[in-house]
Amino acid sequence: MFRKLLATSILAAMSSSVFAAPEIYGKVNVSLQSSDGGDGAITELKSNSSRIGFQGSEELEGGLTVVYKYEMQVDVADESGEKNLKSRNQYIGIKGSFGEVLLGRNDTVLKQSQGKLDIFSDYEGDIKNMWKGENRMSDSVTYKSPKISGVQFGVSYILDEDNDDSAVSLSAVYGDKALKKGKYYVGAAFDSEVKGYDIARITLGAKVSDVKIGLMLQSQENVETGADASGVLVNGQYKVGAYNLKAQFQTLEDDNGFSLGADRKLGKNTKAFAFYTTFTPDAGEDESYLALGLEHKF
Repeated sequence: MFRKLLATSILAAMSSSVFAAPEIYGKVNVSLQSSDGGDGAITELKSNSSRIGFQGSEELEGGLTVVYKYEMQVDVADESGEKNLKSRNQYIGIKGSFGEVLLGRNDTVLKQSQGKLDIFSDYEGDIKNMWKGENRMSDSVTYKSPKISGVQFGVSYILDEDNDDSAVSLSAVYGDKALKKGKYYVGAAFDSEVKGYDIARITLGAKVSDVKIGLMLQSQENVETGADASGVLVNGQYKVGAYNLKAQFQTLEDDNGFSLGADRKLGKNTKAFAFYTTFTPDAGEDESYLALGLEHKF
């Protein structure tokens, strides 16, 4: 009996040291929303990029580490069956003293350079609803350097299997992207022919006491037509007890969007939220969205 128990313990110890179990994570975010897209308001339930995934890493020989992620977006409010699943970041890679290389489907480094400064991300006020550049690309190779005097460089190389062509995204970032441990964040990024656009983006963030402010500048050009446009985003957050009050204004030439919102922390991983977003295009009908929702992370 003792020998059997000893052998089991040794095998369990060896297994735990060699095979690291992946982390399972996700979030469910659903809102009750009044949506007016210009042709009349409707009331609906929206699943705001709810997701589930697993990720992990294991140490290899020579000071290397293998890293991996497999993440899916799930519509928990509307579609059912295969229609409610959408691929998000899914990759495998190696990291070491040289930095990190990831192979698979991934956000471009230009998209990542925004840090956490799009404070209405995944909602109607998400910057992707006005600007180009919020791309998650298949067939991509992503490299991120070690931090050099606090600066990290990134490259996304996207293969085009059909046309034997490629696109590139470049970035350089400095500081704390979430403005939690650090007071400043700076990002500069450029896309070349990613989804048919050349884009330059600068992101600036700062934290003063309980106030966070953000500024983003973007210039984008359609590679095929030469049509170009520029835009500005400015936002702010103010934390009062369990509440986080926030506002964001965004432009693209003569189009603009404005969002107001409030988050109420209910627990370590749970919050209630409300927001109002309106878009005023130079041409076309105004749009407005009013929502109340709940989010839980696990």
